[in-house]
Amino acid sequence: MKHLTGLDAAFLHIETPEMPMHVGSLSLVELPAGYEGDYFEAAKAHVASRMHLAEVFHRKLALMPFELANPVWVEDEDVDLDYHVRRIVLSKPGSFRQLEQYVARLHSTLLDRSRPLWEIYIFEGLESGNHAVYTKVHHAGIDGQAGVALAKALMDATPEPRHVKPPRPKLRRNQYQLGVAELTAAGVQNTARQVVAMVKAIPPVTRALAGLLVPQVLALVRRRTPEGKKMQLMAPRTLFNVSITNQRTFAGRSISLAETKEMARHAAVTLNDVVLATCAGALRRYLADHDALPKKPMNAGVPVSLRAEGNTDSNNQVSMTLMTLATDVEDPIERLRAIHEGSRASKGLFDQLRNVMPTDFPSLGAPWIMSGLVSLYGRSQLANRLPPVANVAISNVPGAQFPLYMAGGRLTTYFPVSIPAHGVALNITVQSYDGKMEYGLIACRRAVPDVEDLADYVVKEHEKLRALIMSKPSAAEAAAEAAKPAPVRRKARVAKAAAKGNGAGRSRTAAAKRAQITAQGRRKTTREARTTH
Repeated sequence: MKHLTGLDAAFLHIETPEMPMHVGSLSLVELPAGYEGDYFEAAKAHVASRMHLAEVFHRKLALMPFELANPVWVEDEDVDLDYHVRRIVLSKPGSFRQLEQYVARLHSTLLDRSRPLWEIYIFEGLESGNHAVYTKVHHAGIDGQAGVALAKALMDATPEPRHVKPPRPKLRRNQYQLGVAELTAAGVQNTARQVVAMVKAIPPVTRALAGLLVPQVLALVRRRTPEGKKMQLMAPRTLFNVSITNQRTFAGRSISLAETKEMARHAAVTLNDVVLATCAGALRRYLADHDALPKKPMNAGVPVSLRAEGNTDSNNQVSMTLMTLATDVEDPIERLRAIHEGSRASKGLFDQLRNVMPTDFPSLGAPWIMSGLVSLYGRSQLANRLPPVANVAISNVPGAQFPLYMAGGRLTTYFPVSIPAHGVALNITVQSYDGKMEYGLIACRRAVPDVEDLADYVVKEHEKLRALIMSKPSAAEAAAEAAKPAPVRRKARVAKAAAKGNGAGRSRTAAAKRAQITAQGRRKTTREARTTH
């Protein structure tokens, strides 16, 4: 038995049929030349041989009596692999858009809580001849960084799968669920432990809030954009800030990681700033198409990891911060600068609070209270009326920078598939993988039925922003130029202007020199003639 933290359990309690709380990924799989086997069967056997490497594969929930407290994880001794790993054959022509639509449909359905909370789908019938793998895992058991660790357990770095030792035999208890008395005692003990931990955390949290949060928030409110406008903590209402249904639409796009890094270096900003600026430009285009671009700047809710380096626990260690998208700034370069300044302020505030932010809290009554509040919020349409704090969710997760293989097949893409929510109907998650930035856009179909247009705008905005950034001197070059004395700068500008002269200009200069030589010769001849006479 393993207790869920308060944060892990929160993802269970806020889940509704309209708001499933699982995350996933979609990968295209390229098989070796001449492959003749059944990839689905090979992949299923591969998963079976690796399940003991990650506990998410073989643990399930045991609910507390009357759901008075958080459930616990227990071992599932009889995992039905035929249920968890499934084959899907796309109808012709098997386009990538068909694949995206099918993944959106699968992402709409809740996971079965009586089983381990994961599913894997193997797609066949793609017109490219490739296969595809879509996975989904409940967020209660995994966050973005833990998902990367899970992928490394399941995947290989070479086409030949690495040798994995089989699991040690375990004593079967043949117990489907724990007893009422055992669960009740465990729930009471865990709640008491959480209360004690929370009481101990009150003084440092209070000091942090009083000493850091208030001044930082006031500074953030007073901070201005390059156009002189104050930053807004509350976001304007947009098409994305509505109550959602359980229907989804999904699109995935790839962008060069090397280009994105080059843009960040050239502009002296972070990689995440470039991602936010690219998304901001795409959102501006999309909303302008619908004549719905707000005059005030939009905000993004950005997940931030609390996970210590090297920690691979299968739980949630994440929080959320707000960052401006500066969508009221028309110029892309100025917008990037505003995002950079805003994100630097937000990160500074979060870094000071990181160590005192709790991820576990008392659970007595939490299932009833949280589930009731979320249901009320969604069904009462309050999300359509209350002012939003964030307009969209945008997340950037670092991934493996080398090819990954599953059962001998090479994963050519790794699109993340995340969670829209009531009031935030669009989620854009980006994961770097093997030299690419993989953008996964998932949304409520009623709010954003044409999410593929928005995904196309992401690619176009990346190209536009890159052209603008690279057309200007880099930040380092501009700083070096500004540090030079004025005469040196003038001399450099003159030399640069001369170097830019075209062939015609050089010809005119040569002609002038020849004319000068000719004139000198004529004057010399005239002097000699006068001397002779």
